[in-house]
Amino acid sequence: MKQKIETIIAPNAIGPYSQAIKVGKTIYFSGQIPLDPKTMVLISDDFAEQTQQVFANLEAVAKAAGGNLNDIVKLTIFLTNLANFSIVNDIMQRYFVEPFPARTTIEVSKLPKSALVEVDAMMVLGD
Repeated sequence: MKQKIETIIAPNAIGPYSQAIKVGKTIYFSGQIPLDPKTMVLISDDFAEQTQQVFANLEAVAKAAGGNLNDIVKLTIFLTNLANFSIVNDIMQRYFVEPFPARTTIEVSKLPKSALVEVDAMMVLGD
């Protein structure tokens, strides 16, 4: 049985999808881009600021699902420039503790709303 996860603290979906879906103890997050949840506008042109906003958005959805970022088991990170890989690593260490989630990082040609970064996730809740 699917349960929709939704919070006003994270950006609204900009298409026909949910912020996240819960099935059993697993939460599947849609990709988050660095939109300000109140204005639905990119927060900045700065890559580091965008990345911090993406993780803040993911954290809001995680909390709405009854968890936190450290319950995330898998991340997929999409970058428009793989040269920003080390910046992502630095910022991730502010939001996650070991054991870090499994992760895939992919360079793409373009992201929605011309964002520089997008992240999706899978989270498993404990008992």
